[in-house]
Amino acid sequence: MGGRRRGRELALQMLFQWDLSKDSLTNVRGTFWTLNKDVEEEVRSFADHLCSGTAEQIEKIDLLLARHAEHWRVSRMAAVDRNILRLATF
Repeated sequence: MGGRRRGRELALQMLFQWDLSKDSLTNVRGTFWTLNKDVEEEVRSFADHLCSGTAEQIEKIDLLLARHAEHWRVSRMAAVDRNILRLATF
């Protein structure tokens, strides 16, 4: 599997965990990387960039998604779908 593809997968997993746990992103990332120690530094760095960037822009991203999601509130979307859209929008 390519490094960037793996990075996007890991970023999605972190965003999903952050979204559902409502814990701080710092805590989620700390736990996540403790459990995924074998990830190459380049992949880890890319995943962190995607996850952090998405989290920093979450309000703008959710407003944009809400504007374009006909008959759906962002909060009512399935968690995986919502976080894929957030990550892709970032």
